[in-house]
Amino acid sequence: MSWLYKTFVRPNFFERDSEEAHNLVIRQLGWAVRRRWALGLARRCLGGPDLPIELFGLKFPNPIGLAAGMDKGGGAVPAWEALGFGFSELGGITRHEQPGNPKPRMFRVVEDEALINRMGFNNPGADSMAERLRGWRDDNRWPSHPVGINLGKSKGTPLDEAPEDYLYSFQLLKNLADFFVVNVSSPNTPNLRQLQDKTALAEILSALQEANDSQRPILVKVAPDLGFDALDEILELIEPHNLTGLVATNTTIARPDETEPVRAKLYAEAGGLSGRPLAKRSTEVIRHLYRQTRGEVPLIGVGGIFTAEDAWEKITAGASLLQIYSSLVYEGPQINRSLLKGLAKRLANEGLAEIRDAVGIAS
Repeated sequence: MSWLYKTFVRPNFFERDSEEAHNLVIRQLGWAVRRRWALGLARRCLGGPDLPIELFGLKFPNPIGLAAGMDKGGGAVPAWEALGFGFSELGGITRHEQPGNPKPRMFRVVEDEALINRMGFNNPGADSMAERLRGWRDDNRWPSHPVGINLGKSKGTPLDEAPEDYLYSFQLLKNLADFFVVNVSSPNTPNLRQLQDKTALAEILSALQEANDSQRPILVKVAPDLGFDALDEILELIEPHNLTGLVATNTTIARPDETEPVRAKLYAEAGGLSGRPLAKRSTEVIRHLYRQTRGEVPLIGVGGIFTAEDAWEKITAGASLLQIYSSLVYEGPQINRSLLKGLAKRLANEGLAEIRDAVGIAS
C-alpha cells in the first residue's frame, strides 16, 4: 500500500502547491464521508490492530491521533476514524474567521520529509465550526473515537484580551467535542508565544475552567523551542488550574544546518517546521515533562513519527498518546496500519500487555 501511494498518488499531489494539495485532500475526504461504502472500504483496508488505552476519562481505540492543522474547519470529521486514527484534533479554531497569512505559506522539504508552514490560523471561526460539527452529529456521522478541538487566538485580538477570545470559542464548542487543546505555541501568529508566559497562560486557563461546567479535559500545547525552565513554569499551572495534560510539541522555528542550495532556500522560509527534523527535540521535551511530573500528567507526543520505532521511542519517553501530520503527507493513509502493527509487535516482543505498560519505561 505504501508503495502504491508513493508511486502513483503522491507524485500527483506533490506536483501541486502544498496548500492546494492539502485542500484537495480535505475536499475528497469530505466527499467520501458522505458515502458509507467509502468509509467501510477505508476501514477494511486501512484499519490496524486494536491497542486501546483509557486516558483522562476517554476511551481511545488506539494511541495514534490526527494532529491539529490537518482538518482545520471540521470538513472531514468522520473520515479520520475510518482511516484508522484512535482520535482526532480539529482546528486550530479562533473566535473570528481568518484568512491566515499571505500565500504561499506551506512548503515541503521532500528529501528530509519535512514541512514548513506559516498558515496563521486560517479557519472559518468558532461560530461556523460549531454549526459544522452540529451538522455531522445531526446527520449521524459523528465518529466513535474521541474528538478534540485546538483553540487559538484571533490575530487581531490584543494579548491582554486573549482570555476572552479563547473563552468565546470554548463556550461555543465545549459541548461538541471531547477534549480541548489550548494553543499558545504556534509560531505563525504574531506574539502568540508570549502567552506561554506563566501569568498570561494562567489567565487563559482560569477563564476556561470557570466556564468548564461539563468538565471537558483541557490540555496545553507547548513549543519545542522553550527551555526546560520555561516548561517547568508551565507545569506549575497544572494543579491550580486543573490542567489535564500537555501536547508536546508544536512546530519549531529552529532549522537544521543545511548547505545544499535548494534545501537551504526552503529552510530559510519563515514558519514552523515539522516532520523528521523535529523528532529528536520533541522526544527530549516529552522525556523532560514525564520526569518532572513523575508520569502523573498525561502527555500527547507529536513530531517526526514515521515508523513504529519512532512511535515506540516517544511512548517509552513518556507519551501516552501520539499524533501525526507530516508522515500522513509523506507515507499516505496506510501509515496508521503500519504504526499500529509495529507497536503491537513491539509490545509482544517486550512481553507487555498494553500501551500503558510501555509509557515512560525509557525515561
